Amino acid sequence: MTDTAPHPDLTVGPDGVVRCAWPGLAHADYRDYHDREWGKPVHGETALLERLCLEGFQSGLSWLVVLRKRQALRVALAGFDAERLAEFTDADVERLLTDASIVRNRRKIEAAVTNARATLALRDGGGLEELLWTHAPEPTPRPHRFIDVPSQTPESELLAKRLRKAGFVQLGPTTVYATMQACGLVDDHLVGCFRAGASRSGARLTAVRSSA
Repeated sequence: MTDTAPHPDLTVGPDGVVRCAWPGLAHADYRDYHDREWGKPVHGETALLERLCLEGFQSGLSWLVVLRKRQALRVALAGFDAERLAEFTDADVERLLTDASIVRNRRKIEAAVTNARATLALRDGGGLEELLWTHAPEPTPRPHRFIDVPSQTPESELLAKRLRKAGFVQLGPTTVYATMQACGLVDDHLVGCFRAGASRSGARLTAVRSSA
């Protein structure tokens, strides 16, 4: 712990811990997301589909809005279980558009259903987990400032292309890179943040196969 952060892109919380400044100090739930989830390796079809869908819902919104609607979205979208979500009909979409507890955007809701169906189709070819984790890049120098963190990369561009080919929608390279960050395929915690270096699983596809 320390009393001062090295530069403005880091901040010192009320607990005295240095962390990335983007969660701010005003929202404990945002800070907890940074500390406990962001950049931590995520495995499993349901968990990965949830992250893809949430990043899709975030497009054009504050992540804090989506984070606070996350539990309601889980309830509304069958826990992001691909088999159950894939069965949603037009009537389900219309019903969800009246649910004020979630992000009421037809395009985003329909995309979640479409992506659940695409997830099921991937099962014959290794599954969503293998597709995502085979695109985890080799570790790069850790960013020092926000300006060093890209919004997309060649890996996210390729993964977005392959997701589209597999039937996924509303997942461009920027949204896909945000998913890669959230799921620990890359670790963009800044140098000086207490989470830096603690997030990468290391072995990429080997880790995926050994945990299957």
